[in-house]
Amino acid sequence: CAPRLSADILWFPWLGNGDGDCLRTYSGSLGMDKCKINTVANISGCDTGAVPMECYMVLNGSAQIVITVLCCAFGGLCILENALVLYLIFSSPKIRKKPSYLFISSLALADILASVIFACSFVQFHVFKVIDSSKEVFLLKLGGVNLSFTASLSSLLLMAVDRHICILKPSRYKSLVTSQRALVAMAVLWVTITFLAFLPLLGWNCCRPRSVCSELFPFVDNAYLSSWIVLVVLLLALIVYAYMHILWKARKHTLYMEKYHMQTSQQKMKVRIDIMLAKTLVIILALLVMCWSPALGLMAYSLFVKLDDYTRKVFAFCSTLCLLNSMVNPVIYALRSRELYSSLRRVCPCLRRIPGMSESISEAESTQRSYPVETICDKSVKEMSKNTILSE
Repeated sequence: CAPRLSADILWFPWLGNGDGDCLRTYSGSLGMDKCKINTVANISGCDTGAVPMECYMVLNGSAQIVITVLCCAFGGLCILENALVLYLIFSSPKIRKKPSYLFISSLALADILASVIFACSFVQFHVFKVIDSSKEVFLLKLGGVNLSFTASLSSLLLMAVDRHICILKPSRYKSLVTSQRALVAMAVLWVTITFLAFLPLLGWNCCRPRSVCSELFPFVDNAYLSSWIVLVVLLLALIVYAYMHILWKARKHTLYMEKYHMQTSQQKMKVRIDIMLAKTLVIILALLVMCWSPALGLMAYSLFVKLDDYTRKVFAFCSTLCLLNSMVNPVIYALRSRELYSSLRRVCPCLRRIPGMSESISEAESTQRSYPVETICDKSVKEMSKNTILSE
């Protein structure tokens, strides 16, 4: 078996050259030939001692070091940022009662769980090569990772819907989005996602008759994996649609004012708001696509093609992009909020003494209303939305 050469190795030497595919064989109770994972499971021998777990542990040497550094860096920063967001929200009686901040707190909690569970279990499995004592323990950890990332995306969807209602229906926002409804929506979200995430532990795994094991995740049925991919793609599509609709309305509003030559200072400010809104939405959508597309693409690819070790290594690194998304979420959605930033300055007065910080804060506050992450439907946003509707 000749070693496989690839130009990618010149750029990513830690991924290796796939020689492991030629060296490793497995002859366990499942009768697998050369780690032939994608096969119908043998129910009588379906456990960590029978399933070739080593065939999923594809990282070695420098790849393990890089993964450890990425998980520790992204995970550590994510925990600190989101813990700060939760503290700022719940330490302020005024802020914590607002629906939009409840959605932000749900996002922060999900991202903290993602950082802790994903980073620890990922490093334990791929770096320390720890095999869990039973199938149930492994699926419990995998369910936790599934829960946290899916809850993070679902919280982003709640925030997108909240922004959509706030900007496009400002007159009805307070009556439609109340604290009670926000709490109910969050409760339904977490209960539903928890149930879906732990379905493999409850029995929907590849230890069932006529089931096919995933090429990427031990004990996971390809049917469940495909269903989860559809769910995540649907969540991402709804988020993109909500923000693109806001972006389209903002663009339409700008063209309307240019057409009728509205040059007052107030109208110029609204044009500036539209431009800033568009820039922020582009950043949000670009980050979502960049962080989630590689992993989702490889998951979908694994449903139809037998994977080699090199592809599994690429997937391992792409998975850390989802953790990167959790790390940047608080910066985009929370810490740029005017109210949270003001609360942060009260908690840490030293920010006021940083040269240039006061000016940048004032400028940020003057344009903060333009951002979709802002949690207050203030007067300028209401007027902008009303003018947009009138221009239809």
